[in-house]
Amino acid sequence: MAIDYYLQWTYLCTRKLICSIMKYVHRIEKWGLWLVMLSACLQPISAQSHRPHSGHHDSRIFTWLSGRVMEKDSTAVSFANVYLKNTNYGGFTDDKGRFRFKVPIGTHTLTVSLLGYEPVKKNITVRSHGMKKLVVVLQPVTTELEEVIIHASGVSRVQRSPFNAVAIDTKALQNTTKSLSDALSLLPGMKLRESGGVGSDMRLMLDGFSGKHVKVFIDGVPQEGVGQAFDLNNIPAGFAERIEVYKGVVPVGFGTDAIGGVVNIVTDKRHRSWHADASYSYGSFNTHRSNLRFGQTTKDGFLYAIEAFQNYSDNNYYIDNWVREFEVQPDGTIHKFPVDKNDKKHVRRFNDAFHNEAVLGKLGLVGKKWADRFVLGFSWSNFYKEIQTGVYQEIVFGKKHRKGHSLSPSLEYVKHDLFTPRLDLLVSANYNHNITHNIDTAARYYNWYGQYYEKDSRGEQSYQNSESKNANWNTTLTLKYRISDIHTLTFNHVYSDFRRMSRSHVGTSSVLTDFSIPKITRKNIGGFSYRVIPSERWNASAFVKYYLQYNRGPVSRSTDGVGDYVSLGKSVSAWGYGAAGTYYVLKELQAKLSYERAFRLPTTDELFGDEDLEAGRADLKPEKSDNFNMNFSYNGRFGSHGLYADVSLIYRNTKDYIKRGLGKHGSTQYGIYENHGHVRTKGYNVSLRYSFARRFDLGGTWNSIDTRDYERNWTGSSQQENMHYKIRMPNIPYRFANFDANFHWRNLFAKGNTLTVGYEGFWQHAFPLNWENIGNKDSKAYVPDQLSHNLSLLYSIKNGRYNISLECRNLTNARLYDNFSLQKAGRAFYVKARVHFGN
Repeated sequence: MAIDYYLQWTYLCTRKLICSIMKYVHRIEKWGLWLVMLSACLQPISAQSHRPHSGHHDSRIFTWLSGRVMEKDSTAVSFANVYLKNTNYGGFTDDKGRFRFKVPIGTHTLTVSLLGYEPVKKNITVRSHGMKKLVVVLQPVTTELEEVIIHASGVSRVQRSPFNAVAIDTKALQNTTKSLSDALSLLPGMKLRESGGVGSDMRLMLDGFSGKHVKVFIDGVPQEGVGQAFDLNNIPAGFAERIEVYKGVVPVGFGTDAIGGVVNIVTDKRHRSWHADASYSYGSFNTHRSNLRFGQTTKDGFLYAIEAFQNYSDNNYYIDNWVREFEVQPDGTIHKFPVDKNDKKHVRRFNDAFHNEAVLGKLGLVGKKWADRFVLGFSWSNFYKEIQTGVYQEIVFGKKHRKGHSLSPSLEYVKHDLFTPRLDLLVSANYNHNITHNIDTAARYYNWYGQYYEKDSRGEQSYQNSESKNANWNTTLTLKYRISDIHTLTFNHVYSDFRRMSRSHVGTSSVLTDFSIPKITRKNIGGFSYRVIPSERWNASAFVKYYLQYNRGPVSRSTDGVGDYVSLGKSVSAWGYGAAGTYYVLKELQAKLSYERAFRLPTTDELFGDEDLEAGRADLKPEKSDNFNMNFSYNGRFGSHGLYADVSLIYRNTKDYIKRGLGKHGSTQYGIYENHGHVRTKGYNVSLRYSFARRFDLGGTWNSIDTRDYERNWTGSSQQENMHYKIRMPNIPYRFANFDANFHWRNLFAKGNTLTVGYEGFWQHAFPLNWENIGNKDSKAYVPDQLSHNLSLLYSIKNGRYNISLECRNLTNARLYDNFSLQKAGRAFYVKARVHFGN
């Protein structure tokens, strides 16, 4: 069935795509001619028509000159300008750092240049029979703005992209106890919302869109359905080489349906000799974290890599909440004392332990004739999570917990110049099989003192001992063809298949679902893009996408959306399109503009819930949105002083917006998703950073995002005006900031040793849980204003071989909340040791 469905879809999609391509072929030819003419006018003389002059006879003999531009660690350098000095022969490197153009035989000076790198000049002699492929190594220009923009391969490539994208290098974070989600929170527009301590439920917010609006990838592979052990707040920062964030408008290469944006975790794929890295940290609330990784790429192209990490914490920090006190009478009856909800007690969490373990392995070959990269991977993960509270902190559990494990094999294949020069193929596939157990069997009622009494019915929230088996396939195919040094075509197709089967060990389903009904979703997303890079100064891209999704699962026939389930199936499809461009106004000043007509298909959690605290809605409609981004960035140096500034403007016009709300069925409170009609988001991010002579740097980001309800009338055919029309959407942070400062004392006590003292601050404006135009402002439920401070002390020995760090988080022991009433940890201390060997 799946194969037939897939083949049928592929045929229909291919036919539509071919018709669309043929329809626009003549336009592209005309546009291409005008673009070439325009670029010839705009480019400086040194970069104009790096080709032989036409219009007169040239009797010289020509041959091909080809090669690759890279950094010293073999990382490709894209968009580099490669040309022969004092001639019109040259071109630009592709995203793999390769160049190829015709040159006359003889002796020449080859020049390679790119913003952010020292230019290279090299004398070469070209003979009639050609010459071996050249390898040119560029050195990055020294910069002190390492925390914001590093002029190195991956980060600078993201900056030169026409899409509104930011990136952070994780090198400076590997000696801290930060997770990948902590690293993301440093970027403009990013907000991390956690429900508690280590291993707690987490949602990323990007420019006003949160949760499933933001898609997460690891090396371009989607991470839907991978299990809680691989949530970003459970993965150490050292797992990644860098983190890329694409805001709003998403390149075709990701093949995704995100309307909020994409987070791409990029791991280290450099061809390196043997290397090893190990770290361990211990801190407050009995928190242990460890990470080990090692690997090697041999001279004959054989590679292997192993990585393992674990987290453990009791999460037994103090919170402030009212307590429902009671007394068990001699006859077994329960006397409950009156509750004063304003009488807050300082109590400790007692059922919130979490641990996870993960092991990842890779084995493969690189640099072969039949494959530039062929890698087989495998990962195993396990987690155990005690559940202290429900969706509100007043709800207390003492035995409820969740556990699970996952297995995931994967494949990656890359071939450049497939069958013909300039044609590249990338294929990736992974299968994830994970099992999750939700256990709630205790016949007890607990309060915040850890006291309990026995109940007549079993289950603290809803009696269950259930098992959910999730099977998730993801395959990605990308073809990229460089028509010339200027024009590139890209085709991408992503297919995913998710199936969940659930069963109960106690004979009953959760009240929020029906275990007897299978949950199935299949997604196909195809994309085609055209990119023009006429000069180092500007480039642009245009694209079209096709979305197709099939869902089948339980749909409630009850008015409150819970109970009385039947199995229903539904298919949806849509076309999207967009364009993006970037232009260097000055060498230091870059401008970007992008637009996309985007669609987001409902995720498995939104469709089917989590079988425990979240209810699904299998009849959800996909979101559709018009996304606009404008960005200006400045990166200048003034002697020993460095200044970086970045301003982004955001506009999103979204229909059928999927909103997470809170529901109640009997005594069971839960989260639920629903389509909310029309929502508009407007906002801006501002980032500033200053540095001085590799000794000191400081900076921060300010974010203001305004998301409002623009559904004029109530749902259905009613003409009654919506009372929330143009009112800010509830339960969304709309103004927040972060700021930091670091002092570096280099060569302290010995050459190559560095002491770093760091400070971080986070501020968040208060925001309402419910609609702000309803009720008395003084009695409303708000997530309050909050300000937190972190301090760190790091000493690095022998250029980073041995490292030790001390951290204090939430220095002032402030009350911190990301979600209403769910208090986060107070003041905490951590110590970490790390060793690194190899290049």
